[in-house]
Amino acid sequence: MNVDYWKNKDKRFILPTYGERKIGFLRGEGVWLYDIGGRKYLDLLSGIGVNILGHSHPRVVKAIKEQSEKIIHTSNLYLIPNQIKLAEKLISLTFPGKCFFCNSGTEAVEGAIKLAKKWGKNKGKWKLISMENSFHGRTCGALSITGQRKYQKNFLPLLQGIKFVPFNNIDSLKKEVDEETVAIIIEPVQGEGGINVAKKDFLYGARKIADEKDILLIFDEIQCGMGRVGKLFAFQKFGILPDILCIGKGIAGGVPMGAIIAGKKIESVFGVGDHASTFGGNPFVTHVSLEVLNTLIEERIIEKVEEKGKYLYEKLDLIKRKFPFIKKIKGLGLMVGVEVDGDVKKIKDICEKNGILVGTAGENVIRFLPPLIINKEEIDFGMNIFNKSLKEYAG
Repeated sequence: MNVDYWKNKDKRFILPTYGERKIGFLRGEGVWLYDIGGRKYLDLLSGIGVNILGHSHPRVVKAIKEQSEKIIHTSNLYLIPNQIKLAEKLISLTFPGKCFFCNSGTEAVEGAIKLAKKWGKNKGKWKLISMENSFHGRTCGALSITGQRKYQKNFLPLLQGIKFVPFNNIDSLKKEVDEETVAIIIEPVQGEGGINVAKKDFLYGARKIADEKDILLIFDEIQCGMGRVGKLFAFQKFGILPDILCIGKGIAGGVPMGAIIAGKKIESVFGVGDHASTFGGNPFVTHVSLEVLNTLIEERIIEKVEEKGKYLYEKLDLIKRKFPFIKKIKGLGLMVGVEVDGDVKKIKDICEKNGILVGTAGENVIRFLPPLIINKEEIDFGMNIFNKSLKEYAG
């Protein structure tokens, strides 16, 4: 059965929320994917930042097999030793507090909103401040604090009491804070918004405001966390602690999972029945996630991200000099964007045709989120194809 067969079936049975999908993959190995027809692609998107250890990593495959042969699900009505071990590991690697496990980054954001609102209830605090151009998810709560009108417009009215301020503008943030403000939420690196890196002074200023005004600081590290920027989490790169950390995407290397870490200030706010998840943190996903974390640390993968990111950045900068329509290279670690004055969808499609998978972000950014295991030879291969694709685009 060829790709047209599956495209027709897709149109017949799947809600059209993702647009036309032209490629389908049957297997992957390392940084490579193989489509329905057997063609090989270099994956420079890693499932939108999810497959941090690439595809079919031996340790992940072994963990999946081991746990699936023991027990997959019991529910959170019972003790889950794997969940407890993972929570202990995450706390040891981040900051003192407690964890809540869910199924996605969006769910982590939803949980963080509820946690903040309950914390602020008896203080008369309930409003949230988010950033313009931010992206926190597509459920109604997460969408309410997403600072991009295009995602919100068809689903209004959303949550009330949300204010948006320009990213990296501390004066604007100060002006919007009032006595009813309960939390400030920030992506240390905006992903969907266009790979925009926060200034350290801005994050420091947000932390200072939160401390002075008795406000919670929430970091959404769903895309920029799990080693992507050269530290396990971006807050460690900047040296600024949040009160709540939202995690998703790469936390379990491809198995659906999300998490919240609630710091000491807020760890005791939720009580029985305040929040829950049927599948969240079940024995299967937490075992896999623990192995992903152990692999990142034991194989010193995160330590090499900064060097690889610099190498990718340098290669892209050389390409930039050849094409006037490339305006800027930006990012941190292996989260890199190429800002262009042109049709990013067309460039992405040409790249796919030529054998590399890239993404888009914002209105005019080509997004690179390769698996953290990528090596320099594979980066060279990808950049040669990217250069070729831009030549074809330029005509």
